[in-house]
Amino acid sequence: MTSAPAPARHAKQGTATPAATATTRPVTMKTADRKTADRADSVRATQPESIIVLGAGAARETQTLSHTDIQQTTPGTSPLKALSKLPGVMFTSSDPLGSYEWSQQIIIRGFDQSRLGFTMDGVPLGNLAYGNDNGLSIGRALQTENNGPATLAQGAGAVGVAASNDLGGALEFTSIDPTKQFGVDVAGTVGSYGTWRTFARVNTGTMKGGGRLYLSYDYQDANKWKGDGIQQQQQANAKFIQPLGRHVKLTLFGDYSQRAENDYQDLSLHLINTKGYNVDNVTGNYGLAQQIATAYQNGTAMPAGIENQDQSYYNSAGLRQDILGYGKLDFNITSRLKGAFTFYGHTNTGEGVWVTPYTPTPASLGGSPLSTRTTEYDIHREGLIASLSYNIGHHTIEGGFWFENNDFEQARRYYPLGMDKYTGSSVHWFGNDAFETQWQGNFNTRTYQFHIQDTWQITPRLKLNYGFKSLVVDNTAQALPGNYMGTPTANPYASGSITSANGFLPQIGANYRINHNNEIFADFSRNMAAFDNSSTGATSPFATTVAGYAAIRNKIHPEMSYSEEIGYRFHNKRIQASLTGYYVEFEDRLLSITQGVGIQGNPSVLTNVGGVTARGIDAAFNYRFADNWSVYASYSFNDSRYDDNLTTGGVTYSTKGKQVVAMPSNLANVQVSYDDGTIWGNFQMQYQGRRTYTYTNDQWVKPNDIFNLNLGYRFHSHNWALHGLDAQINVTNLFDKRYVATVGSNGFEVSDPKGTFQTLQAGAPRMVFFTLRKHF
Repeated sequence: MTSAPAPARHAKQGTATPAATATTRPVTMKTADRKTADRADSVRATQPESIIVLGAGAARETQTLSHTDIQQTTPGTSPLKALSKLPGVMFTSSDPLGSYEWSQQIIIRGFDQSRLGFTMDGVPLGNLAYGNDNGLSIGRALQTENNGPATLAQGAGAVGVAASNDLGGALEFTSIDPTKQFGVDVAGTVGSYGTWRTFARVNTGTMKGGGRLYLSYDYQDANKWKGDGIQQQQQANAKFIQPLGRHVKLTLFGDYSQRAENDYQDLSLHLINTKGYNVDNVTGNYGLAQQIATAYQNGTAMPAGIENQDQSYYNSAGLRQDILGYGKLDFNITSRLKGAFTFYGHTNTGEGVWVTPYTPTPASLGGSPLSTRTTEYDIHREGLIASLSYNIGHHTIEGGFWFENNDFEQARRYYPLGMDKYTGSSVHWFGNDAFETQWQGNFNTRTYQFHIQDTWQITPRLKLNYGFKSLVVDNTAQALPGNYMGTPTANPYASGSITSANGFLPQIGANYRINHNNEIFADFSRNMAAFDNSSTGATSPFATTVAGYAAIRNKIHPEMSYSEEIGYRFHNKRIQASLTGYYVEFEDRLLSITQGVGIQGNPSVLTNVGGVTARGIDAAFNYRFADNWSVYASYSFNDSRYDDNLTTGGVTYSTKGKQVVAMPSNLANVQVSYDDGTIWGNFQMQYQGRRTYTYTNDQWVKPNDIFNLNLGYRFHSHNWALHGLDAQINVTNLFDKRYVATVGSNGFEVSDPKGTFQTLQAGAPRMVFFTLRKHF
């Protein structure tokens, strides 16, 4: 659940098969049953393509968002934002594309992204934390234009999902395959606040020998919608598919991404109420930033309009460079026996940059009351995923293994600034001249996961899916000495090793097809989340002092969840509908209490603080009410509450029965869509109920309802210039609402009676984007 704070700021066209729907060997049917099944297949075959598929036949709640729906958003939009229309999903970001990683927040049934599983073509993406120590965001792994269908399982991912933290659910993204025909696609986007994006992709078509390849590249640049700064990314993808005889297929994929983004200032309710939503960093006014720092350090009056040193910083930024690749072999060994083997690798270099008023530059190096503080990251991980399935009688038995070795390095450093100007651009990579290394460390994580499951077609109408996984995660941390002006210093963080292990994490689910339109399903799952492994992770045993680690190492337990679902689905030629009820028990919840102002990144205190109980319903309805018209609606009610009071620092706080932070009780989406093959469009409303950012629930953020409009036109002319051309307009926040987007960007507090804790991100105002695409 969303109970642990975020790390201190910068501490600052393929098909996706839903899980648990394995194909089984047809069983002998009576004539009437065979006719019923044939009619059901016929109905599904004649349905138009849906933007959302509500998981027919699955033994758990699951939905798949189509490639088409993702492409109708503004190019560069995170697919996480597109997925937010699905029931039970809350996604927020303070930028219109949902790609600004500091403010990205996705919560499903009360579980935040640190407790959800994420994969791309089966390759693990880690926990999507801001200072990620074990992966990367989907926006850095795959270009928007290359996103295939994305599948969400709200309650729990399948036992074979490569994730060591999926207490709440799993999101499985896919990349499109190269086309069989030669083609070139180019696109350009312009929009509000200087946004522009270019994209190009070349498909070779089927080459001699049967292989197919695409190469693609994009460059995107935008100004922040308030304050001074940029959001910039360049990225390249390549994918190659080669048949090796009749029974083996080789797939190779590569990704390169370089992202640089200036931050928006975290706000408090007090700041919003007294100064409005447009308070931001004072980047561009170095003199004012120095005055603020000097006043803080000398205890004198702040400059006019500035309340304290944390209201507005001079500059902060997130810098990330990633290389990701995998090779996969698919085997059809016999008509009954199939297998797959994937090897992947990922390297990341990252830097969180913050110009801090808390640490001045030494006089001998320039003497500014400011310095630049960085948190520097390096990830080197490699892994393999193997699976084998065998069809025998009415059973499909599938098993697999996942192993990953991850070496992660992290350091906190300070770089000098002069009195006259800021060194470098606003997204400058610092290095080589730090006057202080406050701390640094090496971390190794080895993950071993085994799973086996059986899908049993008991009768033509009843299917049972059951299995389990075993998970072992070994974490090792080595805290290295720091350095100040050439003098070694002690590292405040802990060294050591700790293991998260559970040999039996079962799942069982059933699906009963009442007739060709109606089905019911139910499932149960038990899951464990391994500890983080860094100096700043929200659930890392090593993000504390040596004494703190010694106190918890033999007492702390990994988090566990127990999830139950029961649901109903209806499908016919024009309607898809689902209704799911769920009950979740979350045990051994880990809470990391931030010490001091969040951005300072001080050592936290980690402890098991009890459990959370969640109950709720998810409902979705998709109705094609005319040949070119459809309406989609979803509603979710979630009641997630803490089971225990919280004791920290010798003080007990009344948190039992209080609502879980950041997760609203009510979520709703309505989208009306039109598409006649030439003109298309959709009008969408998203509603989020009120949210709290304190464990005692003494502060709340107001609910919001945001409207978006997307329109497009496809040209069908035989004229060379117009053939293959389409135009698109996207308007985000159509009615220009002012609202709080992200709650908890800088972590959560036990209590905030004066509303001064800066952990809120303002939502972007109305923005308009225009895109032209051309296919050759």
